Amino acid sequence: MHDAPMPDMASPLIDQHGRHISYLRLSVTDRCNFRCVYCMAEDMQFMPRAELLSTDEMFAVAASFVQLGVRKIRLTGGEPLVHPDIVSLVGRLAALPGLNELAMTTNGARLAALAQPLKGAGLSRINISLDSLQADRFKTLTRTGELHPVLAGIQAAKDAGFQRIKLNSVILRGRNDDEVVDLVRFARQHALDISFIEEMPLGAIDEHDRAATFMPSAEILARVTESYPLTASIESSGGPARYHRMADSSTRVGVISPHSANFCGHCNRVRVTASGQLMLCLGHENAIDLRSIVRTHPGEPERLTQAIRQAMQHKPERHHFKLDAPPQVIRFMNATGG
Repeated sequence: MHDAPMPDMASPLIDQHGRHISYLRLSVTDRCNFRCVYCMAEDMQFMPRAELLSTDEMFAVAASFVQLGVRKIRLTGGEPLVHPDIVSLVGRLAALPGLNELAMTTNGARLAALAQPLKGAGLSRINISLDSLQADRFKTLTRTGELHPVLAGIQAAKDAGFQRIKLNSVILRGRNDDEVVDLVRFARQHALDISFIEEMPLGAIDEHDRAATFMPSAEILARVTESYPLTASIESSGGPARYHRMADSSTRVGVISPHSANFCGHCNRVRVTASGQLMLCLGHENAIDLRSIVRTHPGEPERLTQAIRQAMQHKPERHHFKLDAPPQVIRFMNATGG
């Protein structure tokens, strides 16, 4: 399969609720070198590689979305940097006519070696997960991760020239909530943005009680304000984060609140999993199998665009997460795309 010029732009994607879909989160693998306690089981079983999209298939899917008006793609995992062809895939995607932003979310463990090649290939922006600045705690939360390579990766991303690097921190009450201010201080020192994320109830876990560890965004912001007064901002990075500013710093403090401040009314996103399933909502199991289309009809992009457009009529109005009930969604976050 070879890259080819894009056909004329089709009319944009509009779902049944009138929302314009302009943002695709594309998972390039379900595999990860961490086993974060809120993301997956400790003894994780990954999909057979034959079930995962090839890089050519990922490119074909992404190109169809861009043809349909998607202007931002974020590469996710699992951990995208464990994919052996990630730099070449970034280069191909970055060259798609009409794509305004190609971003990535990573755990940062392999970023020290890959930040410069990714920047050179055309990656626009990068988010780095960081849930603790304490090495022992970081190891506990990630099960297999080490803090030092992630800190080195953050520095490498800065040195490579990435702008508005953002940290993502999942805050769990009683586990790392005492580090909220420390994480903001770290972001300020390094001129980074930071978003605090309420835990997503995806997949059945037994490592902790999600209801007991739930930390609402309002409480996180209150803690930050005790040390660094915040002012709400109307800025947007194209995703669900709501940002706040500090008078004495360029750092933005964001919150992503799937529980306490549902953001579905303005949803502009869909996800494609590493196995080619088009997930129309993070909180629902309904999906469209794009892998079968791209494998049965290779080189026929109109088949993909037709399926994608039809799928938008099934995008749910919103999700309904319940902390005090078994998870409604049985797949883990790594299988969905972060």
